[in-house]
Amino acid sequence: MKLLCARSAKKYPSVASDLRVDLFFNSGFNIRGNAGAAIARNVRRAKLNPAQRAWDLLSLALAVVAADHAHHRSASADGWTRQIHIAVAVSDPDLWNTQSALVEQLLAFLTTDVWQVEFVGGGYAPALNAPMQPRSEDCVVLLSGGLDSLIGAIDLTVAGRSPLAVSHVVRGDKASQALFAGRLRPGGVRLLQLNHNVYVPNAETPPSQRSRSIAFLAYGVLAASTLDCYKMTTPTPLYVCENGFISVNPPLTGSRLGSLSTRTTHPVLFALFQDLLNAMQINVQLTNPYRLQTKGEMLVNCANQALLDDLATASTSCGRYKQFGYKHCGRCVPCLIRRAAFLRAGRADKTLYKYGDLSINSAERMRFDDVRAAKMAVEKARALGVDRWLGASLASSRIPDAPQLRSMVGRGLAELDALLIASGVK
Repeated sequence: MKLLCARSAKKYPSVASDLRVDLFFNSGFNIRGNAGAAIARNVRRAKLNPAQRAWDLLSLALAVVAADHAHHRSASADGWTRQIHIAVAVSDPDLWNTQSALVEQLLAFLTTDVWQVEFVGGGYAPALNAPMQPRSEDCVVLLSGGLDSLIGAIDLTVAGRSPLAVSHVVRGDKASQALFAGRLRPGGVRLLQLNHNVYVPNAETPPSQRSRSIAFLAYGVLAASTLDCYKMTTPTPLYVCENGFISVNPPLTGSRLGSLSTRTTHPVLFALFQDLLNAMQINVQLTNPYRLQTKGEMLVNCANQALLDDLATASTSCGRYKQFGYKHCGRCVPCLIRRAAFLRAGRADKTLYKYGDLSINSAERMRFDDVRAAKMAVEKARALGVDRWLGASLASSRIPDAPQLRSMVGRGLAELDALLIASGVK
């Protein structure tokens, strides 16, 4: 299936496609997809003026998410790897097409699919908003509502930075995102909350989430390009704060190499995305200050422990938060890492978990698959050593600090091991 993603029906290029997706516009026709209409409205409402290439990057990101939703893995030859072809309308297709190979490499790493990407004319070019007061923030921080992004934002403000916070809004996190932004310093920090609102007919159910990170990063770039500092020589920092263990996200068992091993903040993905920003002369520097820290170490080292104590319980880590009525399940991998981090930091974990006892292994509790996988990973790493257990997870020339990352993964496994022992998991 080929998707053509462009501004609206009136401005669609004459390009053949199997599905058309309206970008920053909703035609109301169910036979077409749409994405980003609310983003365009929210940016206008906030009277922001993003750079044109930032709009183009977001157009690409929205097209990727739409394609991810539209293509069913079960229909692929091997039941997993999909062949995906997208055409994306941008302002300067000749320039963007020089980077098609890089974009395809980035997307292949992110979703484990085979991508064909082409750029066509007719990109979204909104009229400039009325001039506003100077945008005095000196960086952008993604504020997801999770514990890691909260710690990152706290540390930035304590260090004297003035961040613009950017969030992807999902039900269950909107209020906590606003709460965190309002408490980071007296008077709070400015918060921009966005959602791609992707719709495609006959979408895969549940929709794939592997491509979401490119949209989150594109939101951050869009926001960064509105700041006064963006026009300066030094790139505007975009902080994406995630503990290193989750960033590497090594598959706990051999069966988790595919669907359960996502790459949202993986060092290779970050390197490829930065290459794209540099090639397109988008003046933003992507950084994860915590790539060499475990989640427990992040809690221990947070620069404002009192504020963290006040807000930590309101943060969200669970991979099944919506499934369990907007409550932490307590047993998925993100929940396990969260619980292990509190234990490592010597903090009382006040999070309400649906399944508090990790030692129960029953059919009613789905046999605690993630708990067993974590136990197997810890035991295998203990037997083989962390380097052999990791295998090829960090085997890339794009990772210059692989030895330090392997050491960090070892400490992350030790945190999980301590939790499992304390919980009586055998």
